[in-house]
Amino acid sequence: MGAGTTKHTIEVCFSPHSFPLYPHESSIIVVIDVLRATSSICAALHNGVEKILPVASVLEARNFQSKGFLCAAERQAQRVEGFDLGNSPSEYKDPKLKGKIIVFTTTNGTQAIRAARKAFRIVIGSFVNLSILCEWLSHQHKNIILLCAGWKDFFNLEDTLCAGAIAYTLDKTNLFETNYDSTLASKTLYELAQKDLLGFMEKSSHFKRLEKLNLSEDVKYCLTPDLAPVVPILEGNYIVRHKGK
Repeated sequence: MGAGTTKHTIEVCFSPHSFPLYPHESSIIVVIDVLRATSSICAALHNGVEKILPVASVLEARNFQSKGFLCAAERQAQRVEGFDLGNSPSEYKDPKLKGKIIVFTTTNGTQAIRAARKAFRIVIGSFVNLSILCEWLSHQHKNIILLCAGWKDFFNLEDTLCAGAIAYTLDKTNLFETNYDSTLASKTLYELAQKDLLGFMEKSSHFKRLEKLNLSEDVKYCLTPDLAPVVPILEGNYIVRHKGK
């Protein structure tokens, strides 16, 4: 970066409820729902799903299902009865899903996508696509807001850690600056946790919630960096795998 060049900002928003406070109209928004929506989206596109249509409500998903669409729905960390798929990354390894379009609704992740719909651009972030996402972001020359989906509009640990990992990685490029304590807090948490993310997460509320549902393998997958190296990007109404630079 040359002398006098203005750096772009990278900020962390802990909850969709706070998102309207951020100057998002000209920013790239990275929606983060580590456990498990954004990890599942990355897994799906990495394994050959063509497009994902995020919708906010189960009713919307049922309407698409009645028209013959393949639909995934999760509420309270469990697949909604009557739907084809849920919100587990392992479900999206099925080779039969290659080339398919999936309608997708979850408790938190798709709500965050909906909240960010007026932003300049929306991409999907998780630990499973950490490196490729950060590389892509570093070449966009735009302000970045890391939007944590949280749990029903409340702060959660896993999304904050992932936001911290992204901010920590991008900070090394010397292309960004921050004006918010939320970014500093997220980076600090990540620095504390990075050598043992799973161990750090064991006391968190959503870890315990998923453990009770025998979904520990999902948690391990979602906290492992770079298992699904794709950049999912919202184009129109659909999330697709970004294929350019």
